[in-house]
Amino acid sequence: MILAFDTYYFEQKAKTVCLEFAEWNESKIYKIYTEIIDNVEEYIPGEFYKRELPCIISLLNQIDLKNVEAIIVDGFVYLDDEKKFGLGGYLYEKLNKEIPTIGVAKTNFATIEKYKKPLFRGDSKKPLFITSIGIKLEDAVKKIESMEGKYRIPTLLKELDRLTKEK
Repeated sequence: MILAFDTYYFEQKAKTVCLEFAEWNESKIYKIYTEIIDNVEEYIPGEFYKRELPCIISLLNQIDLKNVEAIIVDGFVYLDDEKKFGLGGYLYEKLNKEIPTIGVAKTNFATIEKYKKPLFRGDSKKPLFITSIGIKLEDAVKKIESMEGKYRIPTLLKELDRLTKEK
């Protein structure tokens, strides 16, 4: 099973959604988990994980993790070439380094070069930026590349984004 997470912020609240699916090229969701948390941390540049990690961990408490192959987060695993953790790195540590974590970011983060790969999907001239921990970066890129959908953002990740913003 694969889990993909995203969080949307509104009115001092955070809505976190997790999609559970079975195969990387899946076009349908097996299960949707969702939770809204009040009084979330303010956004601090470079410390985004402090805001989003508690939301993801809270939702993970509803999920049996024993058969999880990987977790996808909207963001970066590393923030620089010295492997300073981003959201994905902190999540991997929090889960006792047991579940590979793949960061899929829509916008670039200039301070990291060595540990990220751009991924062009479909006819897009704009890449997704892939980072990973607990799985080789090349393998993580192949998995995201294999996800269903002919556009830049895989179908299930686009649906995840839509669900987080849904009231």
